[in-house]
This record gives sequence, C-alpha cells and structure tokens, in this order.
Amino acid sequence: MSRFSPLTLAAAVFVCALAVAAVVILRRDAGPRDEPCVVRMFEDSRFVVCTFDAQEHELRLASRGSGGDYLRSFANLEADLGRDARRVRFAMNAGMYNDAGAPIGLYVAEGERQHVLRLTDGPGNFHMKPNGVFWQGEDGAVHVDTSEEYDAAQPPARWATQSGPMLLIDGAMHPSFSENGASRNLRNGVGVSDGRTAYFVISSGFVSFGRFARFFRDELGCTDALFLDGSVSSLWAPSLERQDTSETLGPMVVVLDR
Repeated sequence: MSRFSPLTLAAAVFVCALAVAAVVILRRDAGPRDEPCVVRMFEDSRFVVCTFDAQEHELRLASRGSGGDYLRSFANLEADLGRDARRVRFAMNAGMYNDAGAPIGLYVAEGERQHVLRLTDGPGNFHMKPNGVFWQGEDGAVHVDTSEEYDAAQPPARWATQSGPMLLIDGAMHPSFSENGASRNLRNGVGVSDGRTAYFVISSGFVSFGRFARFFRDELGCTDALFLDGSVSSLWAPSLERQDTSETLGPMVVVLDR
C-alpha cells in the first residue's frame, strides 16, 4: 500500500484549494449577465430582470406571424419561430396596441416602418407625456428616447416600438410620478444603461410607477427607461420554465442566443 509524505499531502491540499478558489471566482465573475432572467428584490417588491447584451444576443420585435395574422400570444410566437424557438432566451410584451393587437405607435421591424410615430394627446398611460421609443440602431446599439427626441433625430432604426410613459429621462423620474403613488399594477418596461445593455423587467406583484422607475435607476443603474404595459404584462423565460398564457398581447420583443 502506497503512503503519502506530509509534504506530498500538503501539496495536494494546496492544489485542491486553488481549484476550488478558481471555480468560486469564475462563478462570481459570471454574474447575472450570464443568466437570461434573474429575480431581484427592491423595496419589498419582487422583479424579474431579463438582460439583453447587444454583443452576445439577437434582438427582434414580433407583431404579425408569417401568415399575416397578429400573434397575440407567446404560444403563437413560439410556433411561428420554428427551429429558432430553441434559441429563445426570453420574450416580453413590448408596446401599446389596439384591440386587434396592432401597434398604435411607432413600430419598425427589420428597418421597415410599419406604423408611424404618434405625437398626439389622448387618454391612458400611452399619452402620459413624455412617452418614448425603445429602438435598436443598425449598429446594434440600444436606446430609449422620448418620442420628441426620436422625432427630431429620425434615426435609422432596425427595430423600434413606441410606448409610454417614460419612466426615467436622463436619470430623472417622469415628472408626473409621485414617490409611491396609489396606482398599483403589474408592470413591465425596458431600461438602458449603455448602448450595449438593455434590461427588460416585469414585476411579480402590484407596484407603483415611482417604485418601478426607481428600480431601474437605483438598482439597475439605468439613465433612461420606458414603461411597456401594465395589467397584461407577460413573460416567456425558458430558463425559469415560464411561459405566460395571455392571448391578448400586442407587439413582443424576443431575445435569442446567437
């Protein structure tokens, strides 16, 4: 029977310790960016945060299916994607729409403008000015701009969807929001921290606009963020084994692995 000398045993223990430390460091460095969607708590509210990285992932907007009908649900989106459905990291409803599921504001898909930017006044959250546009440029960079900023610049967008109200504008909360107002609802939205990264967030319970905006600013470090919708807020996140079943959705954003 072989025996280890004290020196050999100490060396083996040292090597094992280094290996464990390397694994811990790798896991720590991986961070939430490597997970499609993670759960985070903020001010006693629970949020699911799904991250898009323009250098690592593919972003699309979806409204009509290949047959021309409005998709309206994640189940229909999954079927329409075909083989690409295996690459889905997450999908979320993304923009205001009418009873048929058609966008009511700006909608750009693959560089083609399918609905014009809407700057008129009216009722509801969409018209709580300033509202805004989430868009991705031809260079892959992601942006959230007020509708007026987008209209003035007329950027060459590859994908764009208009919604409202803005949650954050240059780091400041929308001027109509109180700190924690009485209006509480399920909410989802999108914020950007730089041209590479967009955070798509959905609340797990009823939250105010103020708390939702602060989550983007104080927890995620976003400077600009846009409300996407309220009571119908829905998420498809395969990594969480979640596919919400609403059949009344409008435009959707879908993020895929390259």
